[in-house]
Amino acid sequence: MKRMIAGLYAPLFWGGFIGGALWLADVSTLWLLPLFGLALAVSFIAEWALPYEPCWNRPAGDRRRDILHALVNEALNAVGLLALPGLAALLAIDGAWPREWPLWLQLGLAIFIADAGISLMHYASHRVSWLWRLHAVHHSVERLYGFNGLMKHPLHQLLEATSGLLPLLVLGIPSQVAALLAFAIAIQLLLQHSNVDIRMGPLRWIFAWAPLHRFHHMKYGRAGDVNFALFFNVWDWLLGTGFYTREYQIRQGDLGIGSRVDFPRNYVAQLLDPFAAVTLNREPPVPPALRR
Repeated sequence: MKRMIAGLYAPLFWGGFIGGALWLADVSTLWLLPLFGLALAVSFIAEWALPYEPCWNRPAGDRRRDILHALVNEALNAVGLLALPGLAALLAIDGAWPREWPLWLQLGLAIFIADAGISLMHYASHRVSWLWRLHAVHHSVERLYGFNGLMKHPLHQLLEATSGLLPLLVLGIPSQVAALLAFAIAIQLLLQHSNVDIRMGPLRWIFAWAPLHRFHHMKYGRAGDVNFALFFNVWDWLLGTGFYTREYQIRQGDLGIGSRVDFPRNYVAQLLDPFAAVTLNREPPVPPALRR
């Protein structure tokens, strides 16, 4: 039974909540906020009922910090959605967005375009030093659970959002579709960083969910420069950065930034860290099964 639940959890969570959002959006996009609250509750319950790594369910002095990151970053998303009509009026090419398409197909197009921009910005954030300093806040976590997806430096959040949303603004994305896109991204981040023992089967060739993304959070230097995609693994196929192996399971002690064992844990200190001088430690050796 547990194996069946592990196999069904991610597709039902993803399809159920995004499908529910599409249905509720016809009434009002204001319903997306309580729906996301329900998704958070389901995510936490599933992590306790079917954990991948039980010790990752226990707070390590990071719960308050993670909540602050989530509140600030979701507030920034809300501000962006409020500013969307004005930005679209300034940037949009009139008539470029296919408003005559069904809402679900418009959302699918928005997800595909945003996924490309965000995934490429993510890739660049591991290649450009000043971007990495901002992105390192997200990689400093030493346990993975659903809330980690919302733990980002707000400046990096802004850069990622711009890279995904700017092409959509030029195309003239409607506010309703943009709100659904923001909801879909939040649902995807919950699954991508989930501590549920997800079994993906052949879906691992398509979706960038937790079993693949855990390898991205390895503390072993460049070994973690894999699986950058937000939604779909096609971007990692094109970049040559896709990685998955059954020979090694990411567990407690494998996560974080190996060269920054003293990375600050306090919220304010993490906001200031990209602008401070740092001392790098020697990186831990890469386990043989993870060498590419």
